[in-house]
Amino acid sequence: MARQTGRRFNVFSLAFLDVMSCGFGAVVLVFLIINHRIDDEAKDVDRDLLSESRLLDYQILAGKKNLVDLQELVQDARKRVADANQELVAKIADRDRHREELDELDEKTAAERESVENLTSDVEDREQDVKRLQEEEQRLGGTRLIEIKGEGDRQYLTGLYVGGRHVLIALDASASMLDETIVQVIRRRNMPRERQLNAPKWERARKTVTWLAAQIPLDSNFQILLYGDEARFILPETGWIPVSDVRTLDNALGTLDNTVPAGGTNLEGLFDALGGMRPLPDNVFLITDSLPTRSNRKPRSSTVDGRQRVRFFTDAAKLWPAGVPVNVIMFPMEGDWEAAAFYWLLAQGTGGTYLSPSRDWP
Repeated sequence: MARQTGRRFNVFSLAFLDVMSCGFGAVVLVFLIINHRIDDEAKDVDRDLLSESRLLDYQILAGKKNLVDLQELVQDARKRVADANQELVAKIADRDRHREELDELDEKTAAERESVENLTSDVEDREQDVKRLQEEEQRLGGTRLIEIKGEGDRQYLTGLYVGGRHVLIALDASASMLDETIVQVIRRRNMPRERQLNAPKWERARKTVTWLAAQIPLDSNFQILLYGDEARFILPETGWIPVSDVRTLDNALGTLDNTVPAGGTNLEGLFDALGGMRPLPDNVFLITDSLPTRSNRKPRSSTVDGRQRVRFFTDAAKLWPAGVPVNVIMFPMEGDWEAAAFYWLLAQGTGGTYLSPSRDWP
């Protein structure tokens, strides 16, 4: 029997450990090599992706900003379209209204043309009558059929008493004195100065002033007061002027012939100026055509209605000095039917006369 030795067998001998160490080292080396290449490739891939990602982010931000701008442009365009639609609707409404006004003007023009033709025919008939009467007068030797005589200086044809020591002629010089209708007043207001001075209604008003001045007694004093937006004396002198001063009277009438009606009608301003005269007039002739359109107070609006005009008149009437008669010569304005009643009451209340003459007077 062989003798057993004391040495034991160990699988972890030096040779085995060497082999294991070499194998482990090889594995670690392989891992390091492979991992390094993967990191390099990952870094290369990450740089490209990062660049593309940043580019996409920038494009997204720019797109959002452009989207907001486009939305604002769309909203602005929609608003402009809505405003344009409203303006179009308003213009269509104005066009329709102007068409209606033009149709009314055409109808009115046709009616006026027919009226002018009728008046022309009447004038021709009257001319024939005048011619016949003249022939009859010549045949009878110039004898008058009826002769009417008045007393003193009272004008019985008109009922006006043109007398007194201090006679004031107040003339409405507002734009309404250019014509008898509102439409014609607007038209004449835009005409040249010469056309406005030759307006038939304004010529009648100036002739009325001349006629009244010719009837004032030679031992009296006179003054002419124009009123529109404000009251003003026709001559620089604010006092009384003797009628015997022919040169001053001619200058006053000449100044009146070069005056163009303009502005509104401020009756309160007229009565204020009249009340400040010393001595007060003892006879006043008021030539007008309508109720006042403004007062001394600053107007709140550019337009006035009938109720406001009546209030302006009643407020002005309170300023009229007691004991001074006013004679109203009315050239009626279309649509202002209340004016005749209120001015008649003013004339009657002060002891004066109200007159609405025909178109061929004086």
